[in-house]
Amino acid sequence: MTKTSKNTACAFLLTAMIPIGLWAQDPTVDKAVDQFLNETIEMRHQIHQFPELGNREFKTAEMVAEHLRALGFDEVMVDVAHTGVVGILKGGLPGDVVAVRADMDALPVTEDTGYSFASTVRTEYLGQEVGVMHACGHDIHTAVQLGVASILASMREQIPGTVKFIFQPAEEGPPPGEEGGADLMVREGVMDNPRPSAIFGLHSFSEMEVGTLGYTSGPALAAVDHIKIRIVGQQAHGAAPHLSLDPIVMASQAVMAFQTIRARNLSPLEPSVITVGIMRGGVRNNIIPNEMWLEGTVRTYSPDVRDMIERRIGEILAGITAAGGGSYELDYDRGTPATINNPALTAQMAPTLAKIVGEENVFILEPTMGGEDFAYFANEVPGFFYRLGSVRPGTVSGGHHTPTFAADDASIAIGMRAMSNLLLEYLKSRLPSTQ
Repeated sequence: MTKTSKNTACAFLLTAMIPIGLWAQDPTVDKAVDQFLNETIEMRHQIHQFPELGNREFKTAEMVAEHLRALGFDEVMVDVAHTGVVGILKGGLPGDVVAVRADMDALPVTEDTGYSFASTVRTEYLGQEVGVMHACGHDIHTAVQLGVASILASMREQIPGTVKFIFQPAEEGPPPGEEGGADLMVREGVMDNPRPSAIFGLHSFSEMEVGTLGYTSGPALAAVDHIKIRIVGQQAHGAAPHLSLDPIVMASQAVMAFQTIRARNLSPLEPSVITVGIMRGGVRNNIIPNEMWLEGTVRTYSPDVRDMIERRIGEILAGITAAGGGSYELDYDRGTPATINNPALTAQMAPTLAKIVGEENVFILEPTMGGEDFAYFANEVPGFFYRLGSVRPGTVSGGHHTPTFAADDASIAIGMRAMSNLLLEYLKSRLPSTQ
């Protein structure tokens, strides 16, 4: 099957799944989606086939910038927060400013999807040779936003206001020792000149089928912190433990004690996660080592809970190492804050999603302990971040960040329709009343 016939098949599948009447929020948008869909799918294939890690999205950023320039955007800024691209599209009518964001980076994962456009890219990451894959759907996000840019540029004379397109690098986090992502974009002033009054974003979802959309009002994704711990004892022969200060025992006690924070220091109704994912130490089975290294993640929603967990981890380490005769070092690195969907904006815009796919295909989702650095933008202005069903009906996708993660092309048209209509409806809602 040719690429063109594959694209036509995707469009046919989409038509078969959702009655066309449910799409028609704006007939001009519907016509433009049909016009630009195949081109957008081709861009998705190119992005997917040639993925790039965070702060290294050189070719992806070049494609994005070239596309925006070709559409006649008023401004196209490159090298924002290393490899980010920002485009300004001024409508033909006066109005407010709204922003939309897509992330461009891939992950150090070796692909196993069977796609004809699967990635075979390999690179070095943290000193290891790794495969590179869009294993979290950022290729879909970028392609959808490029498609939205095509749609809105084609109807710019009808747009009451300005749309700021933000293409963000390093959502998964910059390489160690570097800055990047939404945090750096905000610090570099991406939300200014012009400053939007709201920002929108989407994320593909491996637990929802193509043709569905989902959202959470209020807290949607958790704050993400990184803990690194060094526990120091005293080395000795494994047959003479009394001569040691055993850091393995102290580390084991600490890991178990951390779970009492969730169980005994917090309200059972307060969401949080404390996970130790790395314990490293020792070189031989009959040697008690001098030190142990632990690393983990903490996920929270409340700033007060975040503060309390950091304090309790320190207190637990101090007590256990004092009792064991050792010492400790704790590096508690606060990462992405919680992503909070503005309740008023969410209530205002959720009906637009229902008009795109039908109310029965829009789901209110439970908050997740996963993180998303869209939060930095949504802390600046009201934000609405929603989920795009990405699994072709009758198929199975691997989870996010796995080699078999498979976001289907058929989700792109729905993403383009949903985001274009959200942006237009928002700008229209900001016009002065004509009463």
